[in-house]
Amino acid sequence: MRFISCILLLITASIYAQEKPVEQDTTMVKYMYIEGDSIPVTEIELDEVFMMPNLNFKDKDARVRYIILRRKTHKVYPYAKLAAERLEELQKRLDKLERKRDKKKYAKVIQKYIEEEFSAELKKLTRTEGQILIKLIHRQTGKTTFELIKELRNGWRAFWFNNTASLFDISLKREFNPLEVEEDYLIEDILLRAFQNGILDKQLPAFDIDYYACVDKWSGNSNTSETKQ
Repeated sequence: MRFISCILLLITASIYAQEKPVEQDTTMVKYMYIEGDSIPVTEIELDEVFMMPNLNFKDKDARVRYIILRRKTHKVYPYAKLAAERLEELQKRLDKLERKRDKKKYAKVIQKYIEEEFSAELKKLTRTEGQILIKLIHRQTGKTTFELIKELRNGWRAFWFNNTASLFDISLKREFNPLEVEEDYLIEDILLRAFQNGILDKQLPAFDIDYYACVDKWSGNSNTSETKQ
């Protein structure tokens, strides 16, 4: 899976806030401390919680396919999350560098680090795991693997890697579209459940995904059906 590891080789602030409740008369006011300044707020934004539906499968084979997809998704998601983090970090560092030589040197350092840390593991991915990774890289970065390679290297290299991937029935141009592709919907469902159960570290997608619209479309299909909890 060398073509898979290539994208992670190529992809290479925080504001700490504390909340302190201060009681004024009968109204509870919270103060948000940001870089030494206190800002009174009357409400705090909470993470969105999804009411997940039950999945009923039409037969044993459909259930087994879902379980296999879940295992593969759990396995490759951390690599897609890493790709998004490395891309963001790379862009931040490159923006601070003025000379082209310095940018090229920094990119090589990141590539070497990723290769030493993750290349061996990525080579162990199966064809289907590789395709799921391609989809999840698009989910986390908003760009296809083909586009990322094209931006970070050149169009010819992206074309070459896409043709190589096609030999394994994997397209580097594959996008993540759970509203149009049932498998992508199941992957999104698997991710949301894993986030809520603390199995995977949550990372928001690079674009909006209407999960409930996906449920409405795919519930009652040939493989699964949805029932309320």
